[in-house]
Amino acid sequence: MLETLHHLHPVLNILIIDDGSPDGTAQVIKNFQQQKNNLFLLERTGKLGLGTAYIKGFRWAIEKGFEAVITMDCDFSHDPATIPQFTDKIGEYDLAIGSRYIGGIRIMNWPMQRLLLSFFASIYAKVITGIPFSDSTGGFNCYSRKALLSLNLDKVFSIGYAFQIELKYKIWSQGLPCVEVPITFWERTVGKSKMSRKIVVEAVINVFRLRIKKILGNLQ
Repeated sequence: MLETLHHLHPVLNILIIDDGSPDGTAQVIKNFQQQKNNLFLLERTGKLGLGTAYIKGFRWAIEKGFEAVITMDCDFSHDPATIPQFTDKIGEYDLAIGSRYIGGIRIMNWPMQRLLLSFFASIYAKVITGIPFSDSTGGFNCYSRKALLSLNLDKVFSIGYAFQIELKYKIWSQGLPCVEVPITFWERTVGKSKMSRKIVVEAVINVFRLRIKKILGNLQ
């Protein structure tokens, strides 16, 4: 992925957040850093959750003064060649969402159970919260600096994949312009999904929490 990103987008700054991966990820990054001065690494001890990793990365990007942040998986489920489709939207929009469902379903090689879970999760979030997006659970997104600064990162309460819904909902609820970008999602060929029953339960509960907080006027 690092070689592909450097080939396609050599001027992009890349941040890797590693939660103590036992496969030597951190050392691989450190080796690459000897050749690339726009590659950065944040190491954390233990598995602290997807949401906290995102927040740490967002804080880092804000502190460094970046104007936009792209989030994506590192297993080629998200095609790095499509990054310009996101960055071209920032300026006119504050959030560009990679959508696997807008204009048809474009998910390759997922088992039917996983596909239905993801698809109906977005429908569920749409029905409960009113969020207009066809895909609110995906991780291939681009946030403007304005969108990140509009968020109270200390008040983000989701840790697992519900984090994706929470951020999108909070940005949209503030009236910031958002757009969905059609993408094709490819199932990983190596590694395992981190999806679990606990993550699903958190998402079900937190979608309700978001709606209730909005109704009570304390969505932060």
